[in-house]
Amino acid sequence: MLHFALAITLAFAALVAAPVEAESDGADIHVDVSRDGDAIVVLVDCPVRATATQVWDVLTDFDHMARFLPHLEVSRAEDRGPLRVRVYQKGAATSGPFRFAFENVRDVELTPVRYIRSRFVSGDLNASEYETELEEGEASVHIINRGRYVSKMLVPPIVGPLLVAGETRRQFVQIRDEILRRQATSDQSLRIPAAR
Repeated sequence: MLHFALAITLAFAALVAAPVEAESDGADIHVDVSRDGDAIVVLVDCPVRATATQVWDVLTDFDHMARFLPHLEVSRAEDRGPLRVRVYQKGAATSGPFRFAFENVRDVELTPVRYIRSRFVSGDLNASEYETELEEGEASVHIINRGRYVSKMLVPPIVGPLLVAGETRRQFVQIRDEILRRQATSDQSLRIPAAR
């Protein structure tokens, strides 16, 4: 976001997984997109029935994001410290018959297993900052993503936020599907075969 909201907003800024369970249609993912002058403001609340550690592992798996976020061609950590990472991502967004490439570098600050803060360094935006927070509930974790970006391209005033909201929801579905896929794989590997 994850860090995911930046990838989502980049997909739209460039102009814009197989479901694991019924909630994968994204209807339960709250997405609010609004304008604040030249900036696009995005707020997401994505619930997922997993542990905070399982969610964190996917949200911070920068080197493998292109495997589960189809709009990414390349995603890699270029410089990593204990609580920070510089991430390079490259991909292409599609909208109908159009395909638009994008590229970005951002600095990510990590507060395990609670916050991910991202700041745009270079690429196809004028500016971007977002924060992802993991809020643990009784049976699920809520991925709360707050982002703000300024695109180099014109974002149409009415249809633009609607398109950003749709793309945002779709990518959070893909992220949640990956979390649940890994959770199912982990649960299977922990099962002990019955004695014969």
